[in-house]
Amino acid sequence: MSDRSGLFAGENPFALARAWLSEAEAAEPNDPNAIALATVDADGMPNVRMVLLKEITDRDFVFYTNYGSAKGREIDGSGKAAFVMHWKSLRRQIRVRGLTEREEGPEADRYYASRSLQSRLGAWASRQSAPLASRLSLMAEVARVTVSQGANPARPAFWGGLRICPLEIEFWADGAFRLHDRFQWRRASATDSWSVTRLHP
Repeated sequence: MSDRSGLFAGENPFALARAWLSEAEAAEPNDPNAIALATVDADGMPNVRMVLLKEITDRDFVFYTNYGSAKGREIDGSGKAAFVMHWKSLRRQIRVRGLTEREEGPEADRYYASRSLQSRLGAWASRQSAPLASRLSLMAEVARVTVSQGANPARPAFWGGLRICPLEIEFWADGAFRLHDRFQWRRASATDSWSVTRLHP
């Protein structure tokens, strides 16, 4: 680890991830907090989609979704998820693999309340990942929930946060001639100490 300096310096991978995201927010033109989230279904078939990461704490990575969506059901089934966050402008990426848990308390309520009214009503109206007859039927449901939920809808019980508590975090930076720099942080459980290894490109 003697050469883990510069971009990779520090002893807290969550702080390092926040620092990289902060740099990306100044450089990336669109959605610097976008992650490609990977899950598996009951048959072991993988699934991946883009979601927006909303927080990096000192123990996990947090995003929000409809628990009845494909990703919500798959995470419920396995208790695991992975993602990659890639910034073309910085030529860097972070990969994460870990265990999941729901965030259904006051933090989820606060985040939901911070969203636009249209987004809050949309969360009520959308049966995410279920078949949809037409866009017209979706808009009719939005109109219905607008009447039933009013101007300050509470967070629906089927919608909330998901936390990914990592067992592996990899920081990657582009190198000349594809000789990239890669450092992998690993631990056996969420309470264990991290070990850091430089990987071949």
